[in-house]
Amino acid sequence: MHALSIPTWVIHVSSVIEWVAAIWLVWIYGEVTGNRYWWGLSWAMLPALLSAMCACTWHFFDNASSLEWLVTLQASMTVVGNCTLCAAAWWIWRSASGGRSQQE
Repeated sequence: MHALSIPTWVIHVSSVIEWVAAIWLVWIYGEVTGNRYWWGLSWAMLPALLSAMCACTWHFFDNASSLEWLVTLQASMTVVGNCTLCAAAWWIWRSASGGRSQQE
């Protein structure tokens, strides 16, 4: 646990907490608006959360070489998360632009 300083740990942990809060708030927004595409965004945010948790876990165990697979998993989840977030944003955009053309 000595791999990171206390201020760096605070940033890592608070980032994970913020991401969980963001997922929850996006889900609530989807419920309030009745737009299920926002729920899709919540699900799409999960790989990025897993990526952050992999990084925190690896650092917690002092960057142990036996846990280097976590680095690969973290990088993979970052790529998957970026793709799922892009797809979810596109679905939200498409649903919003499709709604406008139907109303005109």
